[in-house]
Amino acid sequence: MTEPHRTALVRIVARAAPGVFVVLWSTGFIGAKLGLSYAEPLTFLILRFLLAVGLLVPLALGLGSRWPRNALQVGHVAVAGVLLHAGYLGGVFAAIHQGLPAGVVSLIVGLQPLVTAVAAPRFLGERVSGRQWLGFALGLAGVVLVVSEELRWQDADLAGLALAALALFSITAGTLYQKRHGASADLAAGSIIQFTASALVLAPLAYLLESRRVVWSGEFLFALGWLVLVLSLGAISLLYMMLRRGEAARISSLFYLTPPVTAVIAFVAFDETLGAIAVAGMGLAAAGVWLVMRG
Repeated sequence: MTEPHRTALVRIVARAAPGVFVVLWSTGFIGAKLGLSYAEPLTFLILRFLLAVGLLVPLALGLGSRWPRNALQVGHVAVAGVLLHAGYLGGVFAAIHQGLPAGVVSLIVGLQPLVTAVAAPRFLGERVSGRQWLGFALGLAGVVLVVSEELRWQDADLAGLALAALALFSITAGTLYQKRHGASADLAAGSIIQFTASALVLAPLAYLLESRRVVWSGEFLFALGWLVLVLSLGAISLLYMMLRRGEAARISSLFYLTPPVTAVIAFVAFDETLGAIAVAGMGLAAAGVWLVMRG
């Protein structure tokens, strides 16, 4: 492949990455809900992480991936991974397993773009313009409308809310940490370190808190395979590629589109209702993300 063709291909991938990422990431909630019927959350995640490592090791060896040169670099990569995988996914999965309504989980985690925008100037030196602040506000309003019919606060308990708050903190801190310390890491080698570290962090918790029983049904295997291939390998790689090239606050705004796209997928695949308020929220969220990305 000639250099002009390689440059054109990179440009096409960069332009397509945000949309592809949103669609792939949005399937995660559905895959989690399906898989959690057959395994407890931490056990489910450990299996997911270990399977991802098993697929990535031969890939990294075959590609001649660059590994971190010293313990400090390994530590930075591992910390970002534990926050983004063990902290965020562990919090979300455990909150859903705890019975926290999906709408409440989506709303709490949906604060992540706004919290990242507040923190990014301080921790990364990024500048957020007035137009982008308007976009963040519109995006959050859109998420509220999309999940409004599922906001059953009466079904929310303190433990579930705390787990969702943990997920919010973890994905925000992990995004900032990855941008600052892990953006240059090799995707395959870095992911191996991150998934391994996350499994090691969750293993003692799963041993102490869960029965570790798994019902190996066809639905569970499908959910596990989907989350490994599409989310852990596909969506995460796209997220890291975008963080390497763009501002953390700008990239985080894409998470505003996750609840709308998840709602559309559920409408098409599971015949769930999609009311006028939710559709209006989708428009608001899309407008907000457009303002942030164009900011």
